[in-house]
Amino acid sequence: MLTEADINAPACVVVTCEHAGHEVPDAYAHLFAQAGDVLESHRGYDPGAIGVAVRLSALLSAPLLHTHITRLLIEANRSIGHPDLFSPFTQSLPEQERHEIIERYYLPHRTAVDRTIGALIATGSRVVHLGVHTFTDTWPGKDRAFEIGLLFDPTRAWEHTMCQRWAERIADARPGVRVRLNEPYLGTDDGLTTWLRTRYGPEDYAGIEIELRQGAVLTQGHQPWADLLSGCLTAPVIG
Repeated sequence: MLTEADINAPACVVVTCEHAGHEVPDAYAHLFAQAGDVLESHRGYDPGAIGVAVRLSALLSAPLLHTHITRLLIEANRSIGHPDLFSPFTQSLPEQERHEIIERYYLPHRTAVDRTIGALIATGSRVVHLGVHTFTDTWPGKDRAFEIGLLFDPTRAWEHTMCQRWAERIADARPGVRVRLNEPYLGTDDGLTTWLRTRYGPEDYAGIEIELRQGAVLTQGHQPWADLLSGCLTAPVIG
């Protein structure tokens, strides 16, 4: 069981971005020949996310791991076997081709993130993993009336405490910015962080997904949001 001292102990940060771009490998370009608008939309990637991730990584002196392959080829933030791992553009590909996509464009990112976190934990460090994403302003037809969502597993004390403190710090620093916990998605939904929680215990690993409202990031730029997040992620928030 984690104590208050455990929660406040120092930790290091790893930043990831699973939907950094909408690149299509040449071998699969024919599948997306008529999908330009879709690729450029939130269905193809997370607009604005990589800019925030890059600056956040620099400000926190944290390693950054990302993939620019479109989520419409394969969804880097879903587990193997999940019905949304492959999109309607790739679901009907032969099993061997889907296996090749997993091997070439899915596993390298996951393996790199896992090894980076595992290596830090092996040295005795605790790791805060920040997965940077953006969400659409409306869905479906309803305004998502907040700018920042912090997603976590409420049963893991370190994650829960960190996100509560972080949200409070952000509210104090920028009173007009609205922060929600476990919105617009649940932190326990299938994703990279939920998989990593099965590999590392709650005393060593905290997987937090940052969700930013796309309109806010694209209108104001990535810098103020990365600066706000990093500036408020200090002791005793992070430990």
